[in-house]
Amino acid sequence: MSAVLDLLPAVRPGRADTDPEGVLAAAAWTSVVEPGDGAAGALVQTYGAADALDALRRDAPPTPNPELRRAFERWAPRVDEDAFVRALRNAARIGARLLLPGDPDWPGGLADLGVHAPLALWALAPAGPVPPLGRSVAVVGSRSASAYGERVTTDATCGLADRGFVIVSGAAMGIDGVAHRSALASGGLTVAVLAGGLDRFYPAQHADLLARIAREGVVLAEMPPGARPMRERFLKRNRVIAALARATVVVEAGARSGAMNTAGHAAELGRPLGAVPGSVYSATSVGTHRLLREYAAVLVRDAADMAELARDPDEAVVLDGLEHLPDPDPTETRVLEVLTTRPRTARDLAARAGLGVTDTTAALGMLSLAGAAVQSATGWSRSPTGRSVRGGR
Repeated sequence: MSAVLDLLPAVRPGRADTDPEGVLAAAAWTSVVEPGDGAAGALVQTYGAADALDALRRDAPPTPNPELRRAFERWAPRVDEDAFVRALRNAARIGARLLLPGDPDWPGGLADLGVHAPLALWALAPAGPVPPLGRSVAVVGSRSASAYGERVTTDATCGLADRGFVIVSGAAMGIDGVAHRSALASGGLTVAVLAGGLDRFYPAQHADLLARIAREGVVLAEMPPGARPMRERFLKRNRVIAALARATVVVEAGARSGAMNTAGHAAELGRPLGAVPGSVYSATSVGTHRLLREYAAVLVRDAADMAELARDPDEAVVLDGLEHLPDPDPTETRVLEVLTTRPRTARDLAARAGLGVTDTTAALGMLSLAGAAVQSATGWSRSPTGRSVRGGR
């Protein structure tokens, strides 16, 4: 046990854990059960990770429930102390961290999964707490993305990142990869959720991309290092993607696909669901059209639509400074809508807003006086300290 305890600081850096045995037990459960096992979730929530694991080791279910007895029979062959120690050592070797429910940086949205929530998460990320993921959008879609789908994903994801949204996806080929790359290119935060262990980047073609996300964003896995990605784990992984994000957007999807599975989880969680329309002749838009037609998904076309979909009605809407204007005119509102935290020239903003440069420059002057826009050597950007108003547009 002492050798295992010695590994805790490496996977729990900066944590003052008062119950190290409970932490180790929670980590062990990730190697004992498959993701989303509701019986394990209920057991751990009721008795705690350590007592639940002790009951499993003793083959002594705490209740005579036949379902729990079957679960114990299912889990018992996977109680392997040596395998668990190897997983911990692998985690320490690659710099993976263990996140637990109750940690300050545990993603709050996962609570909506109830007993099917992860018992713990393994993370690769820069040093320090995992950034808050509350203001986030899951962007998912077909592995066989069309040029149209890739362009929509690039434009929309860059726009969302510019607006401060975290981009969540599954690192798959096609739409997922484009979403991650676009978020990184815009200087935004992106989160990749894997179906296997963090020491087995999948797909292999995205090893470099995932390594970059680990340096600049967050890579998460429910399974411990050493675990192989398998079909069922991909499907279970999708519930985590949907739960992490405030809204889910499907850009392209076939009739049966992982993206449709993620959409189903988002709908079950009551999270906003958006779908991008495509050609009626395109096989990669069959799924999105079905979501629009049969599942009341919201039609979204661009970053503005997706941001509106993901907006919390109780959050301060980003209309910084307009409350200081006696009567905000449409020109100022249009310019404000295209302003982001990335500096842009007045000419660039004029093109994005569909206005003339003179009108745009005048509007920027008024927005600057109101504290909503700031000018730097590289252009105009949204003020990071401007006041906000509540409500919708």
